[in-house]
Amino acid sequence: MTLPELSGVGTALVTPFDAQGQVDIAAVRRLAARQIENGVDILIPCGTTGEAVTLDDTEYAAILTAVVETADGRVPVVAGAGSNSTEKTIATAKTAVRCGVDAVLIVGPYYNKPTQEGYVQHFRAVAEAVDCGVVAYNVPGRTGGNMTAETQLRIAEMENVIATKEASGNFSQIYDIIRGKPEGFSVLSGDDDLALAQMAIGMDGVISVASNEIPAEFSRMIHLAMEGKFDQARDLHYQYLDLLRGNFMESSPIPVKTAMAMMGLIEERFRLPLVPISEQNRKKLEQILRSLDLLRS
Repeated sequence: MTLPELSGVGTALVTPFDAQGQVDIAAVRRLAARQIENGVDILIPCGTTGEAVTLDDTEYAAILTAVVETADGRVPVVAGAGSNSTEKTIATAKTAVRCGVDAVLIVGPYYNKPTQEGYVQHFRAVAEAVDCGVVAYNVPGRTGGNMTAETQLRIAEMENVIATKEASGNFSQIYDIIRGKPEGFSVLSGDDDLALAQMAIGMDGVISVASNEIPAEFSRMIHLAMEGKFDQARDLHYQYLDLLRGNFMESSPIPVKTAMAMMGLIEERFRLPLVPISEQNRKKLEQILRSLDLLRS
């Protein structure tokens, strides 16, 4: 088993749907290629931003296969594969491995709210069951539970767990993870608007929503930070800050998919329970895109 090293910018890819509401595989390939061509380091299909919970098994495998084939070894592919059932998570992760991904992104189980020991046992079961890298994902705002620094560091010691995506926004917790992490283990930001500050305290990269829209610009910002050029990176951070925030004016991925449709990249299609953006926020988003010269001409 060859484990990828994860750093830089990973894009949490949106899932494009066509006018009939079906997955648009040609658009999946086109979007994945656009990311690579614009300097993104990692592709993450079928996560939260990809509306993974609305996909059936056939669609899931088709998307992963298309992204893996498009990447063609140029960048790692990390597939979202988490759920609140350990058994289902393992089955989904095994499907992802058969599709050729390099790693799986496993969110902390949601709704059933396990104890800290429950998180550890969940990740241990998944890591022992799959022949690929595993990325833990802590996002209390969606799962209803926080994996503490101690818990994430216990998970980090598992043989094929290669990274954590930290979206708690808790800097004190993140300090402890970075300080205590084992060698070769990556700590990745899950918050676009905090990513630059988190790079400054020692994070290794970010799994981003905004890089769907601005892959070149967001990659440049993070790569500048990786080189210690924070003055230049900060200029880009503030230039695009309204967009980074605007992507979360409603539940993600509603704003980012709306923006990408305005940019002419995809159809503006969602699957219930997600619905189109409100007219008030549509106008705000359009104004942000116009100010950055990102609207389709």
